[in-house]
Amino acid sequence: MPEPLLQLDLPGFRKLKSGKVREVFDLGDRLLFVATDRISAFDCVMPNGIPRKGEVLTRISYFWFAQTAAFQANHLLSQADDPLPPELQPFVAQLARRCMIVKKAKPLAIECVVRGYLAGSGWKEYRERQTVCGIKLPAGLRESSELPEPIFTPATKAESGHDENISFDEAAKLVGTVIAEEARAASLKIYNYARAYARECGIIIADTKFEFGLHEGKLLLIDEVLTPDSSRFWPADQYQAGRSQASFDKQFVRDYLETLDWNKTPPAPALPPEVVAKTQAKYLEAYQRLTGKSL
Repeated sequence: MPEPLLQLDLPGFRKLKSGKVREVFDLGDRLLFVATDRISAFDCVMPNGIPRKGEVLTRISYFWFAQTAAFQANHLLSQADDPLPPELQPFVAQLARRCMIVKKAKPLAIECVVRGYLAGSGWKEYRERQTVCGIKLPAGLRESSELPEPIFTPATKAESGHDENISFDEAAKLVGTVIAEEARAASLKIYNYARAYARECGIIIADTKFEFGLHEGKLLLIDEVLTPDSSRFWPADQYQAGRSQASFDKQFVRDYLETLDWNKTPPAPALPPEVVAKTQAKYLEAYQRLTGKSL
């Protein structure tokens, strides 16, 4: 198994941001997004990563950007198999298959979450108040139940710790009503398209988180799209409402961590080799199922 890429610096290029997974560099009139192999759980980055994870996230994002480009503009300036520009060629070993060159869009101050099934924080709120982000839902739903129709449940962006679910009205106050309505419509359209596509591939996309940005006054889909990190992917043939589901995302890592005597604050424990290997296999299988190709 190759060594995971956990840290990245590109001499001569200014790093603008280092997130839980992504590094963003300034290329002048463009940005370079690089997905590392870091993995986080419970808002903590694990000390060891998942080899090739960044490659999977990037290639899945390229796939969905291409699938949705006909009805949703995005920030891509490069395509999946384009050669790197000359100034980045010295770093091809680190960047190959895990980077995107994109427009300099200004990200919206909200996360655009769409839920088609009742899971995670939505299930917790429903049990307490029969709502999700203040949206009233029918009585009698169970964990992992499919919702009558997908719902848009925005969240604030947290630099550290958890994003916080907010109402649509609160989102509109943050980004403006017109932009919030445009982002909601775009999020639901992309999700409904992707959910139908993935279902044919044996994957249920239970929920997902989109990022949008503004560039020259236009709303663009940015960052990563419908990956195992930004979505809950469930194997359709194992789905059963009333319980938690098997998944293609990092839930496997979370489940392992729940067996430990760890208080879910840094420093996080290292993942054992078997957990790393099984997690990598899940990411690679998600890519293969969606695209019909192997990495």
